[in-house]
Amino acid sequence: MPAPRTVLLTGAAGGLGTLMRSLLPEYGYTLRLFDVRPVEGEPDAVVADLGDTAAVREAVRGVDAILHLAGISLESSFEKILKSNIEGTYNLYEAARQEGVSRIVFASSNHAVGFTPAPRAGEALIPVDTPRRPDTFYGLSKSFGEDLAQLYWDKHGLETVSVRIGSCFPEPTGVRMLSVWMSPADGARLFHAALTAEEVGHTVVYGSSANTRLWWDLTTARALGYEPRDDSEPYAGKLIAEQGELDPENPAHSHLGGHFVNDPPIWPY
Repeated sequence: MPAPRTVLLTGAAGGLGTLMRSLLPEYGYTLRLFDVRPVEGEPDAVVADLGDTAAVREAVRGVDAILHLAGISLESSFEKILKSNIEGTYNLYEAARQEGVSRIVFASSNHAVGFTPAPRAGEALIPVDTPRRPDTFYGLSKSFGEDLAQLYWDKHGLETVSVRIGSCFPEPTGVRMLSVWMSPADGARLFHAALTAEEVGHTVVYGSSANTRLWWDLTTARALGYEPRDDSEPYAGKLIAEQGELDPENPAHSHLGGHFVNDPPIWPY
């Protein structure tokens, strides 16, 4: 599709949203920013909760596409996940349908398949059609988001690329992350491809760089036109020296979801 001119970026004050605020305009996008918290240095950002359906619809009105990064990004109580990630995502999709927005890029997560065993050396990469096995209520909410995206494509013709993001940081911080890391620059490349690819229907992709230790298959992401340029391997020596190799007997090392499977970090708010 033609490159969208105006993109609503939800979760603009978060870690990933902050990275994309600086990188996506290089691709020619005008970003309309949305977050439940004020966005530092951005007085025109929309400050509202996804539960405020009137504010959500007003934020959606007139945009060409949506990059949906908002919501709780760690584990929390089911009640909080329900309100933020499930009901909030529904409110956004319904506003997009009502306002005629044709494309959403949804920040799904590897935690939608977190209990999937990580491949060992020589084993095949994990495909996107592997059965979903969420590792937390957070991962469950991402499974819901993928199903919601499929419903809105089948029923309303609203296209979505669901990106099962690994870990998007300036550099990997742990040995497991060497397999799932997505550099910020590659993140922007992937989101740009997801916003502009033709006829995506509902497409699920994994979001990471072209890591030497990659666990999952990037075929569907590459089919969008994504060409990752980065690799976590330059960080491997230092991280392994500090932390040791992954232990296949440790559930946090042997599953895609890492420590979310047995000791998930809790949302602080």
